[in-house]
Order: sequence, then C-alpha cells, then structure tokens
Amino acid sequence: MAKKPAGEKAAATQTKEGTGIHAPVQPSPELGAIVGNDKLPRSQVISKVWEYIKANNLQNPENKREILADDKLQKVFGRDKCTMFEMNKYISQHLKA
Repeated sequence: MAKKPAGEKAAATQTKEGTGIHAPVQPSPELGAIVGNDKLPRSQVISKVWEYIKANNLQNPENKREILADDKLQKVFGRDKCTMFEMNKYISQHLKA
C-alpha cells in the first residue's frame, strides 16, 4: 500500500468539516453584536461582517478598500477606520476556538 505524500494528507485533513477554517469559533460579545453569539466557522464570521458593512454603507466611497467603523465596529476594530486587509487582524482578536 503506497503512502500519500504529506501535502495531500494535510490538504485532506484541512478540508474536513470542523477543522481549520471550518472549525467553529466563538465570537466575543462585541463581535457577537454584529454576527450573532453562536459559534460559526471563521469564513462565515467574515461573510457576516461584510454583510453588515455593506448593509450599513460603511465603505469609504472614495476608497472602497477602507472601512469606516460605526459604533459597533469601533468596539471590534478599536479605531475609527481600517482597510479591508487589516480587518481580519482585528476580527481574529475577537474569536475563541
């Protein structure tokens, strides 16, 4: 019986539901005000934050990569605005495995 290369084995492990990016994480109360307080996969947390940003028109109209935080997002980001690239860093601080 031939062994699978390590990369294939790792990829198969990471794509299983409930592991890696699919593992449910618990949002903090501040983030929960935006995405809900139930455990969600990280990918769904990011999707819900984007839904909130778009529903509340929080992207800078002159620079769509910049997010202008309202009161709820200020509690998560800790600042008035951030770029879409910085956003994940701030959200990660509000998630527990």
